[in-house]
Amino acid sequence: MPLIDKPLPELLQYQGRNPRPADFDAYWAAALRELDATDPRPELRPSAVVTTPAVEAFDLWFTGVGGARIYAKYLRPRHPAPHTRGPAVLQFHGYSQHSGDWFDKLGWPAGGFCYAAMDCRGQGGRSEDSGQVKGTTLRGHIVRGLDDPDPRKLAFRQIFLDTAQLARVVLGFPEVDPGRVGCFGGSQGGALTLACAALEPRIRRAAPVYPFLCDYQRVWELDFAKDAYEELRYYFRLFDPRHERAAEVFEKLGYIDCQHLAARIRAEVLMFTGLMDTICPPSSQFAAYNKITAKKDLVVYPDFAHETLPGQGDRIFNFMLGL
Repeated sequence: MPLIDKPLPELLQYQGRNPRPADFDAYWAAALRELDATDPRPELRPSAVVTTPAVEAFDLWFTGVGGARIYAKYLRPRHPAPHTRGPAVLQFHGYSQHSGDWFDKLGWPAGGFCYAAMDCRGQGGRSEDSGQVKGTTLRGHIVRGLDDPDPRKLAFRQIFLDTAQLARVVLGFPEVDPGRVGCFGGSQGGALTLACAALEPRIRRAAPVYPFLCDYQRVWELDFAKDAYEELRYYFRLFDPRHERAAEVFEKLGYIDCQHLAARIRAEVLMFTGLMDTICPPSSQFAAYNKITAKKDLVVYPDFAHETLPGQGDRIFNFMLGL
């Protein structure tokens, strides 16, 4: 088969290129302390869009770090088994998108799950973006905060923490069994799945699909800084055209590199990747997968790229049935 990256045996050994900041653990410990001090103030409002005899649907609002109000769609079975708590799943969307329509989510509560789909702050949905940063915000969230002296202003730090806050909110609902919560998503949603499982250790199962936001330096060196990663190219061309700060830039991006969070994951992981992916190149994904020490499995599609993977949805649903 043709290759756009390393051969599969080498991918299974690859450990990543992007540097890990020396204070990475302290950085995320401080971030979680900030999250601990943030009252989520969850609010459920019955949806005006969807009502069915079998499913209750709600607009869910909660507070993330920095005071931003974050939005998620929340659905649950209308008539659960009495005196029982059920499983829950969290879903995260692709870059710049939103949580989508209600209709395609009805299968989860019909299958007995509580379900939440979050809108990332500052992207295509309803969540607020309260961040104030120095430096450019041109083109995307990867570069937002790169030129701020305070690395806590990196936009994806706040979004990663929002995933953990959503998990904490859902784990606290009386209808949810806190020992039976999973998460999944594709592309950016795959990255947020890794981040959520890394930052909230009570997540039991995680199914990332071709995760974004992994091994930025490898993406750059492969000349794949286009499409979802194109803001890296714009950033260097406009703000560091001679790459005099390239080492500093990639090290700072290391704070929000999911490969460095992956070792924290305790959930069972089922990951999906296509070996022809030119948007999130396979080696960048394997950099994260190979650092996961929890129970894990990998579903490889040799001829597929960053696209719908046959059987992926069914396999994720069956995986979550094991919660």
